[in-house]
Amino acid sequence: MTIDSDNDGKIIESWFKNAAPWIVAIAERQIESRNLITDRSIVDAVVSRGGKTVLDLGCGEGWLTRALVDRGMNVVGTDTIPALIDRASTMGAGEFEVATYAEIAAGKLAKKFDVVVANFSLIGKESVEGLCRSMPSLLTDRGTFIVQTLHPTIANGDLPYIDGWRASSWDGFSDEFTDPAPWYFRTLATWIELYTANGLSLIEICEPIHPQTGQPVSVILIGGLSG
Repeated sequence: MTIDSDNDGKIIESWFKNAAPWIVAIAERQIESRNLITDRSIVDAVVSRGGKTVLDLGCGEGWLTRALVDRGMNVVGTDTIPALIDRASTMGAGEFEVATYAEIAAGKLAKKFDVVVANFSLIGKESVEGLCRSMPSLLTDRGTFIVQTLHPTIANGDLPYIDGWRASSWDGFSDEFTDPAPWYFRTLATWIELYTANGLSLIEICEPIHPQTGQPVSVILIGGLSG
């Protein structure tokens, strides 16, 4: 895919257009891998850290926020898309706020959290790198940063295993989805570097396995403040 300095902006444009069908897709549990393994895996990863306060980055319509509140946690969910935050707010549990990654990196929330979690929500380049640089300011002293993303070896397909912008599609989703967002592919080594270059040490790497194919569906990285 052609490198475009505005690809991060195109991601946001796509989600403005696709917020409504996404809400339906989550409500109707249309995504098989989430139903089978990845939703449970990210909830278990957050719960395993034993924190009380959680920031759910790119929370969408708020399903993860609600699941963690049900487990006794105090959770703030943020998203760039107002329609998704409106939906999350109407569903009950949790505190929700419209905020871009740049605004969060600049200190908009003015809070620290025991856990910061990003569940399939770090798909850009500069926006993600800026957010990761700010992570030490978002975490309590013993806090952890948890990311679930597509497993690089599976998501890479037949393309060269190098970082770079990729085209995406809405294959498997309803015809209501339009204009798929570009996404920035990172190798596993680059994901790890996003932690280590920004004052975080990797604690654990998990690879949720599809119960039918036996292949990794995603990778979950858990890290905490170094030193």
